[in-house]
Amino acid sequence: MLDRRYLRENPEEVRESLDDRGYDVDLDAILELDEEWRELKARGDDLRHERNEVSKQIGQLKQDGKHEEAEEAIERSSELKQELADIEDRTDELEDELAEAMLELPQVPHESVPVGDDEADNVEVERRGFDDLRDLPDEVTPHYDLGEELDIIDEARGAKTTGAGFYFLKGDGARLEHALIQFMLDVHREQEYVDVFPPVPVKSTSMRGTGQLPKFNEDAYRIGGDEFDEYEDDDLWLCPTAEVPVTNMYRDDILLREDLPLKHQAYTPNFRREAGEHGTETRGIVRVHQFNKVELVNFVEPDESYDRLEELTAEAAEVLERLGLPYRVLDLCTGDLTFASAKTYDLEVWAPGTDSDDAPEGMGGRWLEVSSASNFEEFQARRAGIRYRPEHHESAEYLHTLNASGTAVGRVMVAILEYYQNEDGTVDVPEPLQPYMGGTEVIEGHEKVGESALGTDE
Repeated sequence: MLDRRYLRENPEEVRESLDDRGYDVDLDAILELDEEWRELKARGDDLRHERNEVSKQIGQLKQDGKHEEAEEAIERSSELKQELADIEDRTDELEDELAEAMLELPQVPHESVPVGDDEADNVEVERRGFDDLRDLPDEVTPHYDLGEELDIIDEARGAKTTGAGFYFLKGDGARLEHALIQFMLDVHREQEYVDVFPPVPVKSTSMRGTGQLPKFNEDAYRIGGDEFDEYEDDDLWLCPTAEVPVTNMYRDDILLREDLPLKHQAYTPNFRREAGEHGTETRGIVRVHQFNKVELVNFVEPDESYDRLEELTAEAAEVLERLGLPYRVLDLCTGDLTFASAKTYDLEVWAPGTDSDDAPEGMGGRWLEVSSASNFEEFQARRAGIRYRPEHHESAEYLHTLNASGTAVGRVMVAILEYYQNEDGTVDVPEPLQPYMGGTEVIEGHEKVGESALGTDE
């Protein structure tokens, strides 16, 4: 959430930010609400002062025997009391309206963020891992076909049991997913992250604190209700990312300077409807409704947050480095930033199995986003009431929050199945993952079961 004083003092900067981001928000209406609120607050202060003065006069007038003047003062005091009550009621109404309106305003991008309309205007910062590529098959089989052939990914049975966008991992596919999760957690423990295993359901207040509500309720899974219906603060939602519960661990808390930087990591299953992306991925496990992710959440002092963003990006990238997966780093433009982010770097891994228009020149394949490392500055902290005390005798201030996926497990699996694929249809297990899979070096697949394995369901 933006600071109302900042909005008041920098309306044109916020207006330019909205244009750069492509948001249609009636900023003038919000400023008018704020102006009326401030005028009424000032009028209320004047009335309280006058009422106090009149109250003092009443006692003195009675003491002096000026009973008629005292009665007039009492009558004036009653009028002031009623007028003040009316003003306070209207001020409270305006406060609620302003609070709701401010929730609609996105973060103001950092001055270093490139201006652009959408992902086509993102700026590539660097590309790594392409100098020493392994030999690939003449034709790389896409992960969805390979997963079916090896019987390690089963989309059909996922759709049967739950619905489209859900899937089963089987045998070595499931083992590979478990291996990736444990490997990522171990990497980040080396980076001094403290493990957190959070609850999966989160309250509306938590979703609001990190910026998922009210803007993106259509993408969330609400428990016990439709995501489009009105919701209460205590209503529950399935976790869309561990960023939500882990950030809100410290909701309305005051941390100490010596606590910072505070670095947490959390593995969770995540649930998203992907309402705005309907039909973009009809096969495979790239865009699905349930996926696993290790999330890195940081709480830092404001003057250290941009240095920490660079370090956080490198910490997430280390997973790809150790796995030997080629990737690139993007500096997201204003039009591609998330609602709460002031600056974001995306990590995109190269998956050679399915061609796309923006694939590395002459190589085919596509880029898959596996991490977004973002600095939210005080935007989330202000919404969630997370502060720190620079010194024990000083007033508490809002800290800065950052997070990154460390990384999206399913998409890293897609990259492994395609990049480490062999000509015979088997898949080499990256060396760092082999200890987590009991020494398995090659995924050779499994025999299918049931009559469907014979090519008939009858």
